[in-house]
Amino acid sequence: QVQLVESGGGLVQPGGSLRLSCLASGFTFSRAHMKWYRQAPGKERELVAAISPGSSTNYVDSVRGRFTISRDNAKNTVYLQMNNLKPEDTAVYYCRAVSLVIDSWGQGTQVTVSS
Repeated sequence: QVQLVESGGGLVQPGGSLRLSCLASGFTFSRAHMKWYRQAPGKERELVAAISPGSSTNYVDSVRGRFTISRDNAKNTVYLQMNNLKPEDTAVYYCRAVSLVIDSWGQGTQVTVSS
């Protein structure tokens, strides 16, 4: 059974940092493309960052230089380090795993950036 469990969200002031984690199980993690999405109220879900099995990374322009995606295959975990957070980063953040045999989502974790 494929499971993706996000953690690390919370309330942070503008300019602050958070690190999200997504613990995966039930599939071969090292072979999956791992992605972080977010969805703000009233907006469509958008791809924020992605990392390939070979650790190539991609970012949406609005977070490039502030967010870093990484993976630890030994721990079956993908991370999203978020620095210099802005109010417009407020959203529910979702982890997604994609491979030849799976396409699964986590339940999401709330990130709120507010003073």
